[in-house]
Amino acid sequence: MPSILLFKALHVFGFVSWFSGLFYLVRIFVYHTEAMNRPEPERSILIKEFNAMQWRVYKIICNPGMMITWFCGLAMLYLHGLEWLQVNTWMHVKLVLLFALLAYHLHAKKVIQKLENGEGYFTSFQFRLWNELPTLFLLSIALLAVYRNTLNFLYAFVGILVFAFLLVMAARAYRNYREKQL
Repeated sequence: MPSILLFKALHVFGFVSWFSGLFYLVRIFVYHTEAMNRPEPERSILIKEFNAMQWRVYKIICNPGMMITWFCGLAMLYLHGLEWLQVNTWMHVKLVLLFALLAYHLHAKKVIQKLENGEGYFTSFQFRLWNELPTLFLLSIALLAVYRNTLNFLYAFVGILVFAFLLVMAARAYRNYREKQL
């Protein structure tokens, strides 16, 4: 079916855009939070710019990427049919992960609003850790899409937990390194 291939290509384009936006958005949260500790007038200038950047990334990159991903993914599910969905349990897990990623996406909007109102949310280090969540989603979803029903979900889950632990340890090591440099 040529239409499935078109939807698949657009689906890949959509999720690459979506994830790029999410990674960049939370990085802006890190810089926004760090700007709150700057002296005036630097603080006000940076915060105003970060507020604008956050909304642009969310509305212009994240939202369209998310919409393209969902639309094309659902179109492919429709074209494959209900019988295909019933026998492909990997897709059930992928859909659960996608709903969790959607919740992450929607929560990011609330973070933008809080930061825009001058409310602290996380420390810059906590945002750095929060920025690793899409990495875990991306790894999990990619493994499911490639290995499909041959993936041992228990081994994959344990492997992703180990990977998450290593990400946290790397973030802590980097934080310690940065603090020693100051």
